[in-house]
Order: sequence, then structure tokens, then C-alpha cells
Amino acid sequence: MTSKSPSLLVLAAGMGSRYGGLKQLDPVGPNGETIMDYSIHDAQKAGFTRVVFLIREEIAEIFQEKIGSKYSNTIEVCYAFQEKNDLPDGYKCPENREKPWGTGHAVWSARKELGNSPFAVINADDFYGAETFEALFQQFSDFSIHLPKKQIPCAMVGFLLSETISEHGAVSRGICKTEDGILKNVEEWTGIQGSPIIGINSEGEEGELSGKEIVSMNVWAFPTGVIKFLGESFVQFMDSLSDPAKEEFYLPYAVDQWIKQGIAEVQIREAKCRWMGVTFKEDKPRVQQSINKLVEEGLYKSPLSLC
Repeated sequence: MTSKSPSLLVLAAGMGSRYGGLKQLDPVGPNGETIMDYSIHDAQKAGFTRVVFLIREEIAEIFQEKIGSKYSNTIEVCYAFQEKNDLPDGYKCPENREKPWGTGHAVWSARKELGNSPFAVINADDFYGAETFEALFQQFSDFSIHLPKKQIPCAMVGFLLSETISEHGAVSRGICKTEDGILKNVEEWTGIQGSPIIGINSEGEEGELSGKEIVSMNVWAFPTGVIKFLGESFVQFMDSLSDPAKEEFYLPYAVDQWIKQGIAEVQIREAKCRWMGVTFKEDKPRVQQSINKLVEEGLYKSPLSLC
């Protein structure tokens, strides 16, 4: 792929173990729309003309039938596959590993389809809102200004932690520290739940969170050439493994390493829309109710029209 127009990479390879099925294909809209339908609709309106779906090869046929075929006449559609055996040269997947290697690996797995173009990243099962995609697309115009050549200009749309927690179980979030609109570091917390909000930080220690923290929900904008740096970070991750059967290479971890190494500056745009997601099946009614409200307010037509 040689186009320099921005691509939208949709991470849709999740196993859905907590959800109990392929939640990427589950309808949430009043006329059977999926969360991805709303994301692609909003992305097209913002200016994206190309989407790359990152999926597992074993769901390719049903995914293309149920999802990809709907967009083939309105936007360029490509597919990439995340497989646990897709590793840098010289590395082998341990026999006892069951899953692929996380969101950083997912993006790296789409390297051929992304080529040398700038791209944005989103999750397939998260609803971000139209203004989020507008902010992402605008960011590509800003990448060419004011940064030293040695730095990678990146951007992230962040959400309030309190608005991303499920009532039905624990979640993992990248907790961000910012200064003057710039990301200073991002730390992966797991087991986040409850009131007061409790989680486990990257050191394995339990701590309390206020809910006002900005978190990464995998909404990123990256410039041309960033895949090279992601590959280097993946190699560093593989070299430092202590539990090869379970550890994951998270995308926020890679970005955090670039910040620490002084090779990236990440602008933070705080989301103006409310995030919605279906981590657990019990989350679905709340998302359906919220989307129905947006339709009633006239923000979306139903059935959803694709640009």
C-alpha cells in the first residue's frame, strides 16, 4: 500500500472471552447497527476514505460478510490478520501461549496494509462519537509543525476514567499523566472497579483512583513511518519477557517508551463525546439506550446511512 492518505485501523481481533462471543458483530442500534457501523459512519464524515480491519483469520469470512461488505461501495476496505505466530525475525511463539500479543502487536500486524501512510487507531467495540473522529483527522494536518525532526509527532484522544468503567466487572486502562496538553507517561492499570475506584498499577500494587484521570481507550493518530519504531519496541518487549505465555505488548506501553526515550511528543485531546463500550454482555442494554437517545436527538439517522 503506497497511498499517503490517512487510514483508519480498527482493532477487531479481540477474543471476546469476557463478553462470551464476537461482540464486534453484535447489534446495538435500533435497526441492527453495530458499534463499528457508527464508527465508520463518523470516520467517513470526518474525512477518512480508507479503513483497515485487524481481525483473526478464522473469523474473516463471517466478518467480511456481516461487516466489510456494507462499506465496499463507500470506502476502501482492507483486512489484516493478528496471529500469535507473526513475530519479528528470530523469535518463536512459545507452545503454551494461547492468545496473540496485545494491542501493540495488533497494530504491528497490520504493517503491510498500513504501508507508509499516516493512520489512526480505534477499538472495534468502543463508541467514541463524531467529534473524536474529527479531532483525529485534523491531527494529521498538525503533524508537520513545530517538532524537531528527531521526534515522532503523535496524538491521543483521552477520556475520563469515571466514564469508562463497567458496573459489571473489572477493566484495564492506560492511566495518563499530562502537562500543558502533552502526554508525559501512560501506565497500564488492571482490575479497575468499584466505588471508590480501586485498581492495580504496573508494579502490581493496589491503589485508589479518583475517576478524574485521563485514560487511553486506544484512540491514536500516528504519522508516516511510525511502524518502524513500533517494530523496534516490540523487539525490546520480546527480549524482556518474564512470562512469555501471558504477557502482552500494549500500544500505550510502546508510546510510553518513545516518550521516555525522547523520540516522540504526544498531543492530548480530551474527548468532547462520551465513551461507550461493551466489555461485558451486561453493558449492552446501557449502550443501546444511549444510542437510541442519540437517534431521538437527531444526531444519527436510523437505519444508519453510510456516506
